[in-house]
Amino acid sequence: MTDFDTPINRFGTHSVKWDSMEAYYGVPAKDGIAMWVADMDFRPPASVQRALEGMLAHGVYGYYGEESSYLDAIRWWMKTRHGWVVERNQIFTTHGLVNGTAICVDAFTKPGDHVVLTTPVYHAFARVIKAAGRHVTECPLAAVNGRYEMDFTAWESLLTGSETMMILCSPHNPGGRVWTAEELRGVADFCKRHDLLLVSDEIHHDLVMPGQRHTVMAKAAPDIAERLVMMTATTKTFNIAGAHSGNVIIADEALRKRFADRMMAMGVSPNSFGLFMAEAAYSPEGAAWVDDLTAYLDGNRRLFDAGVNAIPGLRSMPLEATYLAWVDFAGTGMTRAEFTKRVEQDARIAANHGDSFGLGGDSFLRFNLATPRAVVAEAVVRLQKAFADLQ
Repeated sequence: MTDFDTPINRFGTHSVKWDSMEAYYGVPAKDGIAMWVADMDFRPPASVQRALEGMLAHGVYGYYGEESSYLDAIRWWMKTRHGWVVERNQIFTTHGLVNGTAICVDAFTKPGDHVVLTTPVYHAFARVIKAAGRHVTECPLAAVNGRYEMDFTAWESLLTGSETMMILCSPHNPGGRVWTAEELRGVADFCKRHDLLLVSDEIHHDLVMPGQRHTVMAKAAPDIAERLVMMTATTKTFNIAGAHSGNVIIADEALRKRFADRMMAMGVSPNSFGLFMAEAAYSPEGAAWVDDLTAYLDGNRRLFDAGVNAIPGLRSMPLEATYLAWVDFAGTGMTRAEFTKRVEQDARIAANHGDSFGLGGDSFLRFNLATPRAVVAEAVVRLQKAFADLQ
């Protein structure tokens, strides 16, 4: 088994997660716990380290070319891990998937258009949409028995008629849902009814808890290829987010041309470090590492949920995928300012504020569990002490 228990000191390494938590949250660096930014406190597989060492040994850092082995590594991973057949000419490499989202918004919508988000959802989507002069139409997810579900009936009345795109987060961040094939087909039908282009961000598709199975949207609804854009990446799976590489995969030729034209107009080209790392990660060695990782994250999830759910008024949403726990403080009866103060000042934990994820997030905080188990255990102890008066 891979060693995920040994702590790695990330302070002073330009880690936004650790070096910036005091500036953003007032959590002191000397004894604070960073559980906000969605990167892991683990080293990637040894195959990735070796790829970088090979680049350093060569010592020349020029433009990356002859991409066939890199593209084939992506194809192998998608077929082997997800049963999804992808062709080389369908793959575009962007500077991460926020960049991929931005290019999609630019290529497939126009200023003034509305883009549908199922909220609460990853906050960068709304930020990119609004910065591009488009508008967000929020379609809130329904909380049913403590987990999120699609509410297509309610969404019908929320559309303005100006929507041209929908962005889906699958698996869902921050709720940790693995959408079923039936739910995904419901999304596809919703997009067909309202003539929406669908962008399916599947960056967390490898980080699925044991017993769960992710379904690729392209497989769940093959009949919407002419309106579907898929987004995947190695960066979240293997903790190489600093490489800023991601893949936009488009089966439809007409959509591919529109996307390629926008990439050309923006001067987007790959980062060679990210491509070397991605090829090394998408390998049998990388696959074994991911299997070890998800088993370890499942243990962290169990520890965290047991401790947090024992605090009256707190509930951690059942985590089916990702390493991001979504904790509801509504049952405490406290204001957002009050429970946030207890977490940040009393427990000295930096966690993402739920309101930044859109409608439905006000009473939540998001906690990153991708850290050594001892850190998760310490966070649980601190939270229990911070809310000891409720017990």
